[in-house]
Amino acid sequence: MISHYQSNLENFLHWAQHTPEHLYLRQPIGDQYIDYSYSAAASEVKKIAQFIQNTLNEGSKNVGILSKNSAHWMMADLAIAAAGGISVPFYATLTKDQLHQVLVHSECQILIVGKLDHWEKIKDGIPEHIQLIHTPESSEKTGTQWSDILKNTEEIKSLPKPKPEDIATIVYTSGTTGMPKGVMITYGGIEAGINMAREIALLDQPNTRFISYLPLCHIAERNFVEFAATAAGGTIHFVENLDTFSKNLASARPTHFLAVPRIWAKFQEGILLKIGGQKKLNLLLSIPIVKTLIQKKIQKGLGLDQTTLAVTGAAPISAELMIWFQKLGIFIQEAYGMTENMGLNALMPRNQIKLGSVGRIHPDCETRIDPETQEIQMRAPYNSIGYFKEPALTQELFTEDGWLKTGDQGKLDAEGFVSIIGRVKDNFKTAKGHYVAPAPIENKLNTHDYIEQVCVVGVNLPQPIVLIVLSALGKSMEQAEIQAGFEALRNEVNPALKNYEHLRKMVIVNEDWTIENECLTPTMKIKRPSIEQKYQANFEHWYAHPETIIYELMD
Repeated sequence: MISHYQSNLENFLHWAQHTPEHLYLRQPIGDQYIDYSYSAAASEVKKIAQFIQNTLNEGSKNVGILSKNSAHWMMADLAIAAAGGISVPFYATLTKDQLHQVLVHSECQILIVGKLDHWEKIKDGIPEHIQLIHTPESSEKTGTQWSDILKNTEEIKSLPKPKPEDIATIVYTSGTTGMPKGVMITYGGIEAGINMAREIALLDQPNTRFISYLPLCHIAERNFVEFAATAAGGTIHFVENLDTFSKNLASARPTHFLAVPRIWAKFQEGILLKIGGQKKLNLLLSIPIVKTLIQKKIQKGLGLDQTTLAVTGAAPISAELMIWFQKLGIFIQEAYGMTENMGLNALMPRNQIKLGSVGRIHPDCETRIDPETQEIQMRAPYNSIGYFKEPALTQELFTEDGWLKTGDQGKLDAEGFVSIIGRVKDNFKTAKGHYVAPAPIENKLNTHDYIEQVCVVGVNLPQPIVLIVLSALGKSMEQAEIQAGFEALRNEVNPALKNYEHLRKMVIVNEDWTIENECLTPTMKIKRPSIEQKYQANFEHWYAHPETIIYELMD
């Protein structure tokens, strides 16, 4: 056990010294695994670090990582730190133009390229002066190869001793609104965050196991998997691809599991399909002797039978979905935060789940609600120091007295639980002059079985309308059933809203919202500006349509 966590690199090197043969990284390939003990990973890290240090010029220390999650992603990040560099991870789903934009802005000298689906389409977006290093998973077999560096380079001897205020990593936001911003996170910030989370994240339990499949360049996965697992001396399992996700998860049986709400909803869908529907599940759970057997069978089937910390984050989750999983003995703890505060604002306590809130404020996190805007503002020793090369945006991020502005509107109760009621910038003004917060309305609609994704819009319309992407179940239904279901939903939701928030129309759109069509961020949050722009030309036509439930292609 480490008495006080230090930097991610120092925590890793501690375990490489004290538990050298313990399994650190497990990479599946078909039915086989490539395993890296702490000592084996340390050897690769130190050799790649020496190469990076030799290659870095005077000036920028920034080194990019462009890859899906893998053992080499983790080792690349550690090697950058061991070389005295600043790691700058990028989403593996970026287009050629997006990649060019962030590479130029970030001033990366080196880019480590790994497992990607579209290398041929994006490689021309990389400026010529950037030195590329290709991991064994990269489809590019020319140029500098990771395996060649290991053969021809000695391990680095002198490791850097960064100060707490030094920048450890620059994390580019997923860009829900325009150009991604480079959030600067310091060594001191990472150290403070991981020590604060130590007890609530159960990092001192033996044989911790994590599974990495959400984008590692997102702060939630970086914190929850990379930093936490490495500090705990745990094992990190990876997912080979989308098709093997279930198999890899069942094999890993993680003690710690993080998922976004859409993953939990997909689990629910799969369980109901296997069991034969909600009525049959209710019946089985109503029989005391059978209930425990069914709970254990479902938990083991998912791979969550040994999970002691099951967390959801990145987007709102419905209370109904959390209650549904509680009946299966799976208690999901919601986490709330943002890249700028390392995702560490609040966590739902395992033994005090308060539905309707996103958890209790962390011990080292001061939080207040702005009386005018209802914005959640916070101070913590792990807050970002601002945005890379963006002094004006950095100034906007903080209040005059130094509190970080989250952009979320919320309420704080006497017990320290925080509830989200909207986004300051998402609120729109109707033609009648009223401001509408779309997020709480969307949360009410998202619980319907026929709905996969939803976006409430209404700038300059007299009343809001809602755009809907049907779920797999919704797509299997007859149009008459969908009409009836959505009419009932509208009649249920509208009376709970203020008059000016009442939904005038429900529009079922023709195309799913995906990362590829830029309607979702890489963490599956809707990109509201992109969606509004995509459908804006139809808003007035749909508003004036005689039907209440409208299909996009309807005349």
